[in-house]
Amino acid sequence: MEKIVLLAALIICLITDLKSRKILNIITLPTIAFGLIFNILTSGLDGFLISGKGFLVGLAILIIPYLLGGMGAGDVKLMAAIGALMGTSFVFYSFIYTALIGGVIALLLIIKTNGLRNSIKSFFFNVVLFRSNLGSIILSKNKESSVSFPYGVAIVLGTLCTLVWGGF
Repeated sequence: MEKIVLLAALIICLITDLKSRKILNIITLPTIAFGLIFNILTSGLDGFLISGKGFLVGLAILIIPYLLGGMGAGDVKLMAAIGALMGTSFVFYSFIYTALIGGVIALLLIIKTNGLRNSIKSFFFNVVLFRSNLGSIILSKNKESSVSFPYGVAIVLGTLCTLVWGGF
């Protein structure tokens, strides 16, 4: 049952994030509540602890990137909802897959935006020669040259990877 709710929430969040770059509270908050209630009804106090810890881990994983302006609050709430629904280890593995997928997407977008030659040149000067801050490659303050994408896509894909393959 919880997998059906998870899949429904993921599909809706993927669509809304792609269309409007928003992950809606009307999806994440009821998913959090459902996860808590479902886990309590099926496992009692242990279910409450599973759901509560999962919620907190999901929230904690993305709160710093959110506070630094790297992502929206909807992304954080979606990860917290995944944790509340599926538990601590599931949300942790989802985050690992999400980070890997998000990194690949970001790298491809940087290469597409800056061109392969400029990206390699920038990487060489910034990393190999320590000429500049590595963050300037990814987190540019100039809005025109910065690369961004709806991170909910990576969260959905990472969570689906966890559903299919589980942990490591």
